[in-house]
Amino acid sequence: MEDVVRYKLKESADIKLKLDVGVIIQIANAIITAYKKNKKVVLFGNGGSAADAQHIAAELVGKYKLIREPLPALALSTNTSILTACGNDYGYDTVFLKQVQALVENGDVVIGISTSGTSPNVV
Repeated sequence: MEDVVRYKLKESADIKLKLDVGVIIQIANAIITAYKKNKKVVLFGNGGSAADAQHIAAELVGKYKLIREPLPALALSTNTSILTACGNDYGYDTVFLKQVQALVENGDVVIGISTSGTSPNVV
C-alpha cells in the first residue's frame, strides 16, 4: 500500500511539473482583467469536475486566504432544474451551452473543467 501511495504522489507531482506556467499566468491575467472590468467567472464540469467548479466559485465569492470583497463567480452545475430541463429538451450535451448562452456576457471568463478532456458538454 505504501508503494502505491508513493507512486501516486510521484505521478501527481510529475504531472504538475509538466504544466505550462505561461498558460497558467495567461489564465490568471484573463481573470484579473475580467474582474477589473466588473465581469464574472463562470465555471462548469461533470461529476468531480462539477464539484471542483463549485469549490472554485465558492472561494472566489467567499474568501481564499484573505478577507476581501466577494468576486462574482458562478458554477453552472448547481441548478438541477436547468440541467434536467435542458438535458431532457435538448440532450445532455447542451446543458452547459444553454446556460453559457443565457448568462455569459462579453468579457466574462468561462472555465470548463474535464478530467478526461473529452466531455462533449464541456468541450
